[in-house]
Amino acid sequence: MHLPIVADEPLCVRCARSRQTCCQSREIYASPKDVERIHAHTGLEDFTDWRLASADHLDQDDDPAWRRFVFTPDGYRRVLKRQANGDCTFLGAAGCRLPEDVRPIVCRLYPFDYTEAGLRDSLAHDCPVELIGGEEGLVEALDMNAQRAERWRAMLYEEIRLEANDENRTDLRPRE
Repeated sequence: MHLPIVADEPLCVRCARSRQTCCQSREIYASPKDVERIHAHTGLEDFTDWRLASADHLDQDDDPAWRRFVFTPDGYRRVLKRQANGDCTFLGAAGCRLPEDVRPIVCRLYPFDYTEAGLRDSLAHDCPVELIGGEEGLVEALDMNAQRAERWRAMLYEEIRLEANDENRTDLRPRE
């Protein structure tokens, strides 16, 4: 089924009409500063979980900083909770309920692919490029740019290093 492209309709809205979005199909890592920003904006405190990562997520040989700081030694990481239907806790009918400057940095960066070394040339493979109309590319359709993404990437890697200072983080994950 090919969905019609509606003028001025954001790509994320078109995506949501055609399939599960990244806000529904992915676990969203939240850095310590993401948690602080979200708490300051919403007043909520209980919006993250510690979840065991899949083998695919733990295979970060090309990005040792991500592997070292984001995951606990036994493979857990802090992620946003999900609603009963599996959606991100902050996903509403019109998209993310958080303003851009409050969203987790990984959400702001999507669909850019990155490592500590920088942005990669390729974009996320599961973003629906077939829903883009005309001559527009994915980055333009999402109103993104590499300079802003590079600032967020650098900010993300500064923030993941704060995980090493959080001595209580292993006490927060579920016990088997």
